[in-house]
Parts: sequence; C-alpha cells; structure tokens
Amino acid sequence: MTPQERFDELVALYGQRQFGEMVLKAEQLASEFPTAFAVWNLFAAGHSALGNLSEAEFGFRKSVELNPEYPEGFYNLGITLHDQRRFDDAVTAYQRAIALYPDYALAHFNLGNSLREQGKFDEALPAFEQAARLNPAHAEALNNAGIVLWAMNQFGAAVSAYRSAIEIRPSYAEAFNNMGTALQELGRLKDAIAAYQRAIDLDPNYAVAEAHKIYAQQMVCDFGVSARLQEASSRLGIATKATSPFASLSWEDDPKNQRLRAITWANELCAAFPGSHVPLNPRKAGKLRVGLFSADIRLHPMMQCIAGLLRHHDRNAMEFFVYSFYRGKADGWREKVSAQVETFIDASSLSDQMLIDCAVSHGLDIAIDLTGYTAFSRSAIFQSRLAPIQINFLGFPGTMGAEFMDYMVADEVVVPEDQRRHYSEKIIYLPHSYFPIDYAHNDSASETSRMDHGLPEGAVVLCCFNNSYKISAREFQIWMRILSQVDGSVLWVLKANEWAEANLRQAAIAHGIDAQRLIFAEKVDVPRHLERQRHADIFVDTFNYNAHTTACDALWGGLPVVTKLGKQFPARVAASVLMALGLPELVTTTEEDYEALILKLATDSESRADLKQKIAKHRAIYPLFDAVRYTRNFEKGLRAVHNLHLQGQAPRDVRISEQTE
Repeated sequence: MTPQERFDELVALYGQRQFGEMVLKAEQLASEFPTAFAVWNLFAAGHSALGNLSEAEFGFRKSVELNPEYPEGFYNLGITLHDQRRFDDAVTAYQRAIALYPDYALAHFNLGNSLREQGKFDEALPAFEQAARLNPAHAEALNNAGIVLWAMNQFGAAVSAYRSAIEIRPSYAEAFNNMGTALQELGRLKDAIAAYQRAIDLDPNYAVAEAHKIYAQQMVCDFGVSARLQEASSRLGIATKATSPFASLSWEDDPKNQRLRAITWANELCAAFPGSHVPLNPRKAGKLRVGLFSADIRLHPMMQCIAGLLRHHDRNAMEFFVYSFYRGKADGWREKVSAQVETFIDASSLSDQMLIDCAVSHGLDIAIDLTGYTAFSRSAIFQSRLAPIQINFLGFPGTMGAEFMDYMVADEVVVPEDQRRHYSEKIIYLPHSYFPIDYAHNDSASETSRMDHGLPEGAVVLCCFNNSYKISAREFQIWMRILSQVDGSVLWVLKANEWAEANLRQAAIAHGIDAQRLIFAEKVDVPRHLERQRHADIFVDTFNYNAHTTACDALWGGLPVVTKLGKQFPARVAASVLMALGLPELVTTTEEDYEALILKLATDSESRADLKQKIAKHRAIYPLFDAVRYTRNFEKGLRAVHNLHLQGQAPRDVRISEQTE
C-alpha cells in the first residue's frame, strides 16, 4: 500500500470506530513519516477515542509543532486538555485555533465551555454568543449562553437564550428544562411548570425535569401532585439519574430514600469534578483554623442562624476563614461578617480550582460546608480535600451521602439512634439543639395591631409562615378541619406567589371553608416579622419539612409552635428547638395527636395564655436562644474531632456535653 492508501485506511478505521487497530497502524506510519502532522493528528484522535488522554495530548502537540498553522490541531488539543480538566491550557489552545481561523465556531463554543468550567462567566458568554453568530444553527451554544447567564443571575436574558435555542431545535429537552429553572427564578412558576412538562414530553425519562416540575408544583401548592409523590419519591434520584436532594426533602418523610438520593447526587458530583481523597496533614500548633464556605452571606435565614456563632467565637483559640461565593448584589452582610471573623474571602469570582487553591493555601484544620445541596452549592470542591476534617453543617438538613464529608452536626432529636444508619457522615452530637439562632439587634420598637395585618379582632389565628413548598394536602386538611370547628378562626400564611394563594383558597372552599378565612402575610424584614408574631395564637407546623428558622422566629415572638415529630432530619427540627426551649408538650407523634392539640389550644384561651407566659420565661433561661452557650458547645465539638484526628484516629461519632472540656 502507498503511504496515501495507508493514511486513507486510518481514516476508514476511525470512521468504523476500530480505534485499537487504528492507533497501532497510525503509530507505525508516524514512525516511518515522523514529520507528517496529519498522521500524528489521527494517531491522537484514536487515542482520544480510547480515553488515552496523555497519548492523545502528545499526538496533538506533535501535530501542531509540525504545522503551527493548523487550527484543527490546536482545537483538538484544546478538547484533550479540557477533558483532563486543564482548563487554562485548553483556553490557550482554543485561542490559538481562533487566531488562525477567526470564524471557527466550534473553537469559540469550546472556548466558552472551558471558561465556564473556570467560573469565568463574563468571558464565556461572548464566546458562546460568537459561536452562535458564526453558526446560526448551533443550539448548544445558545443553551450554554443561557446557563452562563443563569449563573450570573441574569435570568431574563437566560430565558431569551434558551428560547432561541429551542427555536433552532424544538426537540431540545435540556433547553426546556433549563428555561424552566430560569423562569422559576423570575417567579414565573406556571410558565416554569409548562417548560418542565415540555421537557418531559420530549424525554419521558428526564428525571431532573420531573423533579423540577414536582418542586415547582409544590411551590404553587398544587395538591394534585400529592397522588404522584409516593411513586415519584421511590424512583427519582434513586433508580434514575441524580435529582436535587434538597427538592425531595418536602416530598416524603423517609430518611432511607433521602440518603440514597444524596448518594446518587454525590456520585454524580464526583464524576463531574474528580478530586483527591488524600487527607491533608494536620497542623499541631496554633489556633484552630476553621473555614466556612457559604453562598448565603447575604440577607438569608442562614445568616440569622450563624451570626451569633461568628460574633462570639473564641478568638484566642480559633480563627474563622469565611469564603463567600454568592454572586448577587451586596446587602451589607458581607461587611458585617468581615468585621466578625479573622479572614473574609469574596470568592464569588473565583473558579472552583482557584477557590480550592485559596483554601488549601490557608492551611485549614477544618472545612465546613454551610450550603450543602442548596442554591448556588459548590460542594464538589470538598472532594479535593480543603482540610483534614470536612463537616456538613446547617445549610442542608440531612446527609450529603458523600465519602468526602467526614462529619455532620446534629443532636439526639434530629438524628435518633433508630435512624442513625441513614446518615453517611459521622455525627457531632451537640447538647440541646444542633440549631443555632441569633436575634441580637432584631427587636422592633414599633408595634402594630391585628387590623394592620388584616386579621380580625377576637378571632383565633392559626398561622404557618413556612415556605409554600412545605405545605401539603395532609396538613392543610387538618387545618381546615380546625377552622370548621372553631367559629371565626382564620389561617394566616405567608404570601408566596399568586398561584399558591389561588390554590390554597380553592382548597379551602373544597373543604367547605370560606376562602376569606385565609389571610396572606406579606414578606417583611426580620424585626417586623418577629413583631407581628404576637398577633397569632398558634403556629401550626408542616410535616415532611418542618419550620426551622421560622419556628425559632415564632417562639422568639412568644408564639406556641405545634409540630409532629417525623422520621427524617428536616421533619424533626421543630421538635429539636422546642425541646431546647423546654416545651416538649408541643411535640406530637401522630397526625391525630397533632390535630387534637391544635384544637385544644384553639378552644382554650387559658392554655394559650399559659403557654405564652411559659415561652416568655423560658426564652431567657433555656439554651435555645443562648448564642454564647451554643458557640462554646459548637467549639467543643470542633476541638473534639480535631483531637481525634491529631491522635491518628478515624472519624467517629462524638457526643458533646456542657461538662466536656
């Protein structure tokens, strides 16, 4: 065979996907014609198809070395470098290809992908836009532009990008799903649900879209989804591809399924972001260095929880390094937190690798994920071992199912012994409640009347200020039965969105209750929210996902909270805080007892008055609202697990008591 025929044979073998035979013949041909750049390119392409990235890189580099004016060679090199997660090098290769061939649409597209992986969204966006201009049929470029715009909180522009992608490819299920997430962020929930449904219509096995749709339906209080929840909960994220562990917390009260779903999610994170599992060497001298990683250093319930811990930590024994990666507008919290900790890093513009490198350079002893699997999560970086000890705390109320997370913070109520097996991490059991809360400087001097909130004077007011997605048909029908038995009583709920309001009013009518007996509270700042609690009589909790910060708000405002103790972590948090305030009588274990207790309190004004007096008394003497006491116990927990590590012992459950030194 002539050299040309042998070259043509390589091309044919590549087209037939006979890569093993191809690379052997390509290697032989390259040894005979070492300056034939096209042969080296084929040699590299075959190795790339086989997953031999080092050999592929060698071949592509050889190809462009022999022909520096070969844009396809630089483009192929960029893909190989990207696949090795060497994004800076990939960007350089793509830029070289574009310099040689400015109209190279695929090079612009993949340049955008490598920049996006680095978190360089401002640079990635024009790359995707240029790819779409050069190739008007490139739907993926527009979809990826939408993803970048979403990450930049430009949700309206993201919707436009996704729509453009769909106009090019009407069967683009991923773009419909992505458009749904952007519409959801814009508060256009009905449109979001329609977009998710269209994605499912196009791909009936699209688990992520189905999970998104269910969660959005819960946000609008569409109780019609209830009939599907049991089947969907047993399948989504467990027998399917990964789905959001956070969204599923309100679907069911099943710690086993929540753990399985978290494991699937963690495994997907690991596959997408490979990292090192090698523990770092512990430091033995000096203050304990603790890194707190959060997307919620902003006006967010997490800050209301963590503020006291930051303010009261022992600066002589512990240094806090706070890494904030929220990309939204500053609202003053960053400045407050920066003043309360030793080191504050605005990591919002840092790529994952840059954030990892930054954290590792600080020599942390302990790294704490305060966000977990919630909005704007960057939990994948923990796979690269930011510290010898890594802890899941507060942001995500449940197990993360990840091998790279050593501990979680809990208490004996939220993780009882009979459910312990459903939590992957070792547990730091704090005394009282695991849940921190801080109300310093939040008391309001102004006072309002019931009339100011649209509440009738003299009526028994049941309230639930939980997010709408937590409310299910089970709780709601109990509340309606209470209203039917207590003349003039009303239900006061948080105004979430227009569809939730309409659906709840319609559900009330279906239960024979005048829709006007549902009163919707506007969202207000924390001081005004705390003040208005005194106008309610009973806070009625949700089941699968309790009130957390909201329960503490109610109790701080003197409002009794009636909860039902569930099985999974988020279904037990209200019980945890009630126990820590010395109010076990408000914790029920069945729906029947929950309903009976609410009815008793609703019809017994003296019992309600006694409870409010008890709450006022306990607020000052019980541990729930004692931020200093909580901080000392939390610090003991960190020191205990750090000492285990210094002693060379593997992580294990630890129980902290106030006598522990």
